[in-house]
Amino acid sequence: MPTAPTPYRISVPDSSLSHLKQKLSLTTFPDEYDTADQWPYGAPLSDIKRLAKHWETSFNWRAVESTLNELPHFRKKVAVDGFGDIEIHFIHQRSSNPNAIPLLFSHGWPGSFLEVTKLLPLLTSPQKLNDGSETPSFHVVAPSLPNFGFSQRITKPGFGLAQYSETCHKLMLDLGYNEYVTQGGDWGYDVTRGMGYLYPEHCRASHVNMVLGSAPSFASHPLLAIQHAVTPYTEAEKKGLERRKWFQEEGSGYMKEQSTKPQTLAYAFADSPVALLAWMYEKLHDWTDGYPWTDDEVLTWVSIYWFSTAGPNAHIRIYYEACHNPEGKIANQQVLRKWVPNVRLGLAHFPREIVVVPKLWGRTLGK
Repeated sequence: MPTAPTPYRISVPDSSLSHLKQKLSLTTFPDEYDTADQWPYGAPLSDIKRLAKHWETSFNWRAVESTLNELPHFRKKVAVDGFGDIEIHFIHQRSSNPNAIPLLFSHGWPGSFLEVTKLLPLLTSPQKLNDGSETPSFHVVAPSLPNFGFSQRITKPGFGLAQYSETCHKLMLDLGYNEYVTQGGDWGYDVTRGMGYLYPEHCRASHVNMVLGSAPSFASHPLLAIQHAVTPYTEAEKKGLERRKWFQEEGSGYMKEQSTKPQTLAYAFADSPVALLAWMYEKLHDWTDGYPWTDDEVLTWVSIYWFSTAGPNAHIRIYYEACHNPEGKIANQQVLRKWVPNVRLGLAHFPREIVVVPKLWGRTLGK
């Protein structure tokens, strides 16, 4: 029988805060190129020094903790085939509407449950539209994926996309949601698409904000292929393909390292908060659409990783496992980049996503 969820409060020990400050005070910083524009080479030294000093001397984690604990946090054990019971942390915000739609919201990397926090009021409360109608409302479940945030560490090899999808699916069932919808981007794309692929009788629809479609072929989508052949790309779509090319050529090196030798990177992340800060800060800068990050926001995102129950290095293991330990249920990631039948699909196209494709490409993914 599934265990009942228990309320959870984030409470980082004082000793962990002191240890962080000590490590920050002992940081040896690198030099950098002699140029005004540092971003082509990575996170600028001036930014990282400023953030590290703020993290050490004036960033108020306890205030952040207090604010986060106003949200409805829970933990519960979820039974995953071959891995036993896994302790999962999640936010569970119910709508005031008893008939609201259950929604599983999955984060990616370098994200966390923080991604949903500003959206919760919009998702759980119906919004009035100009025509007098209301938007749907949702019961929102936003987990920390295993190896992330305040969920359990997984050290046994083989915990791949099928297991992440199974974990989230069983969490929804354990909470009494036999039918649900999903939302995800980045790894959340694969997790939520995996839920639809494996459990279409339960996952009724998915919405994704990273569209990993490809150009339609005459073999797989003949009608779309004809439309694609005769429809020129818009200026926005051309810029999107340029963005995609930039990411593949200039912004995806992290992925190769994390998916091939995660343990080598783990030494830096486990020992150096500044290494973790710089690694994540580069992505927060490059992957957002001019979002005006405050220093406190950046450090909150990074602190969730540094203070993670799984430790500050476990988060990158998903890359290796997804690429090296697929199993029969999800043979490889490409299965989730193609048509998933029986599950309705909604797509959000953002101009500064790391992968931006023409809208017609997205139609190859589902109905």
